Amino acid sequence: MNFKIQYDCSNINWDLVCQTLKIVGMTSFTAETHKKAFENSHTVVFIFDDDKLIGFGRALSDGAYQAAIYDIAILPEYQGKGIGRMIVNNIRKSLPKCNLILYAAPGKEKFYEKLEFKKMKTGMALFCNATEMQEKGFTE
Repeated sequence: MNFKIQYDCSNINWDLVCQTLKIVGMTSFTAETHKKAFENSHTVVFIFDDDKLIGFGRALSDGAYQAAIYDIAILPEYQGKGIGRMIVNNIRKSLPKCNLILYAAPGKEKFYEKLEFKKMKTGMALFCNATEMQEKGFTE
């Protein structure tokens, strides 16, 4: 496979971003909302198989010592091929001195543990859609 990595938001089909997030069971907003979120992020990583968008992720950061990773998503037929690791490692490289936090989709914790992430004892959340996030298993 001929994977290509892109580090900016140019020429991204935001409808495909929405579709991918829906397919993998993550929260999906409008294409315009995702575009705004990615464009306002410190780091973005998009992975293509030739010209096909197959995965992506992003991080918010102060660029000094704190960062949060969001929206790591890979099309199901490409999962298990190292794409997620590639996305996270590229985000880590762009933020070498930062603590990284993320919240994983329920059931994906083992993937992040393989990448050296540890469960936090003090993680807290205040979601706009609290009931939906509780139903999906993100909160108690």
